[in-house]
Amino acid sequence: MKYVEEYRDGKLAKKIAAAIRAEARPDRDYRFMEFCGGHTHAIARYGLEDLLPKNVRMIHGPGCPVCVLPVGRMDDAMRLARLPDVTLCTYADLMRVPSSDGMSLLKAKAAGADIRMVYSTLDALRVARENRERKVVFFAIGFETTTPPTAMAVLSARAEGLKNFFVFCNHVLTPAAIQNILESPDVRELGLVRIDGFIGPAHVSTVIGTEPYEFFAEEFQKPVVVAGFEPLDVAQAILMLVRQVNAGRCEVENEYVRAVTRAGNRKAQDLVASVFELRASFEWRGLGQVPYSALKLREEFSAFDAEKVFAIETVPAQDNPACECGAILRGVKKPADCKLFGTLCTPETPMGSCMVSSEGSCAAHWTYGRFRGAGAAREKVDAGYSLTRTSGSPKRLAQPKGERQAS
Repeated sequence: MKYVEEYRDGKLAKKIAAAIRAEARPDRDYRFMEFCGGHTHAIARYGLEDLLPKNVRMIHGPGCPVCVLPVGRMDDAMRLARLPDVTLCTYADLMRVPSSDGMSLLKAKAAGADIRMVYSTLDALRVARENRERKVVFFAIGFETTTPPTAMAVLSARAEGLKNFFVFCNHVLTPAAIQNILESPDVRELGLVRIDGFIGPAHVSTVIGTEPYEFFAEEFQKPVVVAGFEPLDVAQAILMLVRQVNAGRCEVENEYVRAVTRAGNRKAQDLVASVFELRASFEWRGLGQVPYSALKLREEFSAFDAEKVFAIETVPAQDNPACECGAILRGVKKPADCKLFGTLCTPETPMGSCMVSSEGSCAAHWTYGRFRGAGAAREKVDAGYSLTRTSGSPKRLAQPKGERQAS
């Protein structure tokens, strides 16, 4: 994979970092939000924050569809999975997301529910074909990237006459979430988020293009740079944002020219529009109700809509009160600011969605041991925990004071 390795060249990364340090003005701070979890993952994995000057900070946004799924929708999926004639199919990241009662789809499967992990919508269709006596529900989730395959699955099911295939739709839209963050930054429960610019998502933009972000540059005067997921992509995007801020420009720039165009993939857009329509409102974890931020099946496809067939009415549910996922998804707090991070909450025992998904902020920070500016991590050490980098992950080396006495 020589082509990919070219975007992971350490020497070039240091040159870009040197340019950022040289061009970042010492009399101001730069705060950029990377919306997509893939960018958060790259930043943590390759230690990009360690290369940046102290006045250039990255804010991790709500860029993981699993992370922003509200607990109430997980509860809906659990109720579906427990129905005696239902087979629930979903992607791997959703299997361990905790519901309001502490259960997960993985635990429900172990208890006897018919839950299948699939790699694509084609797998879910195959399950429906092979089990026509069962009601097969595909737990659909994702940003604009994974929406076209779900639309194609619905059209295929209709063409084949599959009457036992249904979609529980949780597809959400990136631009609406960005607008929500910009329009209502002052939240009583979470606090103020200052953002000087955005790194626009990569895979999402291959579908929708860069045009939808022009609204944010014009209306909110925030520069946006669409970037790929490799470390040099992200570093170059940060440099481009610094240059825009210094010049007083607010434009949409495309670093990811090898995959993204201004118009995006028109065929994919038309496919999605033929099957889905906008919801008036949808709840995002950390953001609350966001208008016109999600999709639902059009009325003509109601026979495949699990929400209508099974009369699903989502009951609002609360997160674990000690979990800081909401604040982390909004960029108000860092993962290590959460008291549960690295103690009760790890990838093996996730307390919140940010630790479940591999693209979640907490999972990325845990996996690669990045704790820049993490005062909470130092407090945990003082409390009896020691965090160190061993194979890239922080390890618990001692029990907290008090637990030793109890044991």
